[in-house]
Amino acid sequence: MKLRIAGALTALLLIALLVTASALKPSSAGLGTHHQLGLPPCTIRVLFGVRCPSCGMTTSWAHVMRGNLLASAKANPGGMLLAFYAMGCIGTTSRMAWDGRFPSHRVVRNYTIILGGIALVTVVDWILRLTT
Repeated sequence: MKLRIAGALTALLLIALLVTASALKPSSAGLGTHHQLGLPPCTIRVLFGVRCPSCGMTTSWAHVMRGNLLASAKANPGGMLLAFYAMGCIGTTSRMAWDGRFPSHRVVRNYTIILGGIALVTVVDWILRLTT
């Protein structure tokens, strides 16, 4: 029963994040869309004047939800991939809620590898932005 609840809550959280992203107007600057949620500016940008690895993620998600993948990738390619990852996770966590079984070891391993790849894309993009 606990696994079903965890799966359902996780699926609902991911859906809520995607619905929220769809309600936001992507910033034309490529970052800063999160300000519409009342969140403060990025601390790293304020203190050091450079983007952090997650700068542009909310903007990227907002673009994905509008089907504008090029703008999403320009804002933050890791964010674009993470939005699609979240969509995939909704299916898996919904299945957990439905049948009460944890995903197979293979599925968990694949999700972990994909998430590691997304993190790598995010860090490489960040380094490239810092050096150009």
